Amino acid sequence: MSAPSRDRYDLNELRADGWFEQLGEEIPEFEQLCQIVGRRFVAFSFVASVRISSIAYDPQAPHSSLIDFAFGDDGEPLRLSLSEFRERLGAVLGADDEAPEALPPVPGIDSVRRHIGRRYILLAPIFGIRLLQLNYGGEMEPTLTLELGNSREELSVEGFRNILHNAIRAEVARSRPSAPFSIDFKKVGQAEAANARGDFDETIALLGAWPGPLSMFLRTAQGQALGLNERGKLVRALGVLGEAYIEKDQLDWAEDVLRLGIQFGQELPDSGRLFGLLGHSRVAAGRHGEAIGLLRRALGLGGNPRQVLPDLARCFAVRGRNVAAMACLDQARAAGAQSEELDALGREVAQALGPAHGRFQALVEPKGPAGRT
Repeated sequence: MSAPSRDRYDLNELRADGWFEQLGEEIPEFEQLCQIVGRRFVAFSFVASVRISSIAYDPQAPHSSLIDFAFGDDGEPLRLSLSEFRERLGAVLGADDEAPEALPPVPGIDSVRRHIGRRYILLAPIFGIRLLQLNYGGEMEPTLTLELGNSREELSVEGFRNILHNAIRAEVARSRPSAPFSIDFKKVGQAEAANARGDFDETIALLGAWPGPLSMFLRTAQGQALGLNERGKLVRALGVLGEAYIEKDQLDWAEDVLRLGIQFGQELPDSGRLFGLLGHSRVAAGRHGEAIGLLRRALGLGGNPRQVLPDLARCFAVRGRNVAAMACLDQARAAGAQSEELDALGREVAQALGPAHGRFQALVEPKGPAGRT
């Protein structure tokens, strides 16, 4: 029985691409405002209906600059430091909203706008997300087709909102004034435990401030003099953080962190895992050809075959190298890898190989005593 058909609503008319840039053309001293507050935070203020009335800018301590503002035209006047103002904006826009409003059987532009949420329609282009269409009907929950960078994704409305909430939190975290950097190795174990239970936000909170200072510290004489044990812990920390960024679909950040770990840890036991994670991030980004060399390097450096081989099999399959893909799948299963995704990939590769699949299996399957010559 075929699945019920889905209807599609083109979001071209509803999309808000370029709204912020157009606003900038209409506001005097707009660029100066963006330089002080931050371009995305100026956008956040408009989305949150915040009216900035004045700024007392302190060039010696920019984060302490005072901002007078109000929520809406009739809101109570408030004054916060720039740092506190950014935190307040992030809290307002990152707060959980009510569930999306239900769609009528035949939705119009207003009902679609309310279903997605006005603020999210405005926030999407700020983070480079392009809304393409709304898919609904067929006894399934509505989904959005989006362009995220160079890839096209289909997500629930809640999933789309979660992406924006995470992006807002990351922007607030990046804007915080830097504190004196210190290394607390206890955080590495805490972050590993957080990843193990799927709390990747906690890992980012624990270790997200490490890469920038570490990249400079490891180039100093003191950093170069670190023992293998301390260096190994730092490289392990970067691997844990890179994994969290991959799970949060922040692939650019993941690659930066993992490349830093590889740069300073190629001779260490954890380097195979870092190459495997970097290869996995390329697979997640659809860059399968680039991932192959990284994944092979991961295996050569002792990376976990249960994690690396399924990714390598996927890369070979996408590139049409189905015999190599099937060999990787067999090795992955022999190493103990099991998943529905792995089984589905095996069926795809077997179908692509056709009759050659049987001949391939006959060649690679171990012979019993009766099959020896």
